[in-house]
Amino acid sequence: MKLALVTAGFHRLGAVIAARLAEQGWTLALHSRTETALDPALAATVTRHTTACHGFVSDFHDGDAASTLIGAVAQHFGSVPDLLVNNASQFGWDDPVTISSTALMEHYAVNATVPVLLATELAKRLPPGESATIINILDQRIRHPGGDQLSYTLSKQALAAATETLARALAPQIRVNAIAPGLVLPTDDYRPAQMQKLAAMMPLGRLPEPDDVADAVIWLAGATATTGQTLFVDGGASLKSFERDFMFLGAAD
Repeated sequence: MKLALVTAGFHRLGAVIAARLAEQGWTLALHSRTETALDPALAATVTRHTTACHGFVSDFHDGDAASTLIGAVAQHFGSVPDLLVNNASQFGWDDPVTISSTALMEHYAVNATVPVLLATELAKRLPPGESATIINILDQRIRHPGGDQLSYTLSKQALAAATETLARALAPQIRVNAIAPGLVLPTDDYRPAQMQKLAAMMPLGRLPEPDDVADAVIWLAGATATTGQTLFVDGGASLKSFERDFMFLGAAD
């Protein structure tokens, strides 16, 4: 059995990653902050591939969430995960003027603290002689950060630094890598014409799709000679520096 734990794996990007893992024969442990139904496309994939799948509810603002989640997965499946995908994120708006200690701490809790604690808890519980893989989901903005969504950006930068640090600390049993997506799943704030303009701004002339990120997860899961690396899946966005968040670009005309 190959067991993968995907945080925030019920919907959006997490569901696409989980579906690709199901197609590759992985057993799924899926985390959600609240009890919820699987994304319909993911549910169909799980059914089609007769994938063993179980959901776990855990609020990452709870300081004990990391230890209890890994423990619950191990108790249910009889083993700790072979693959941990730290996909859960808190995304909120602030800038250098509006930032608050509350927002900063909440973003760090979900986007940096819990992924690190999940990784170290996995390392504590991993039997001697066995190996595991961790993939942290970041954001391409870590390369050329701006002031928009400041708490979010700083917390993702912290997780990026933790990726390399944990790769050193947990080797050789555990490989730790990261994926930094670009604009993959736009919110309703974006309009089709704006999306076309944003795509044209990318060096590759396109924005990434969720499937592109899922492809990267599968590759890193099997890349046994790779650790401490961040793979940018962003249409080349990280090669450029943008003055504002994508939400503010290409919108006017």
